[in-house]
Amino acid sequence: MRNIKMYLQFDGSRYAGWQRLGDDDNTIQGKLETLLRKMTSEEVNVIGCSRTDKGVHAKALVCNFFTNSDMTIDAIESYINHYLPDDIVVYNLLEEDERFHSRYNAKSKLYRYTIDNNKYQDVFTRKFTSHVPKKLNIDLMQKAANELVGTFDFAAFTTMKSKKKSSIRTIMNINILKESNYIYIDFEGDGFLHNMIRIITGTLVRVGKEEISPKDVKSILEAGDRSIAGPMIEAKGLCLIEVRY
Repeated sequence: MRNIKMYLQFDGSRYAGWQRLGDDDNTIQGKLETLLRKMTSEEVNVIGCSRTDKGVHAKALVCNFFTNSDMTIDAIESYINHYLPDDIVVYNLLEEDERFHSRYNAKSKLYRYTIDNNKYQDVFTRKFTSHVPKKLNIDLMQKAANELVGTFDFAAFTTMKSKKKSSIRTIMNINILKESNYIYIDFEGDGFLHNMIRIITGTLVRVGKEEISPKDVKSILEAGDRSIAGPMIEAKGLCLIEVRY
């Protein structure tokens, strides 16, 4: 069978996330599988590099699927984009070795969280940013973020309920930068727990407001207690930027 690798971007505002949910096809995976089954007359399972929550966006989500279809890559790409809604675009297709797996072969994933730190929310970016009107101290936020770089048990920063699954992850980098009144928090890690980035970001915002200190963030990490971490910030400011293989 042919193994087709796809790069896509989407505005997640009106979707329930990447992963297909039962009979609910209001997901990115569901939309793609419905199209590919019609195109190939096969039962197609699209494998995604990462799950994304409801309302989260992507600039470069990678996925792959297997097919016996003899359609050319260009024909497949043209078919998919013709029938996809305007807020989902497949912009690159490649034929891969049969062993390629978009999730298991990923070495790291890069996400960006964007905060609109203007006094009033910009109406033109409101779908892709979280508005925090109080000025944030990004130097303190970076110090706090540095405490989370490394391999740790991130149980305090997830809503994952299963105790059987490991909550140990590695964060390679968290970089915070400010341009005008927009704050960008870039995360690179080997993988992220359910809602992990949004809870970390909510905690860093508390540091930026000087409600807690960078040392408090280290204590929260070590305690492993979700109840003492910051609030989970809204999904719309989060975007998957890149997957590295």
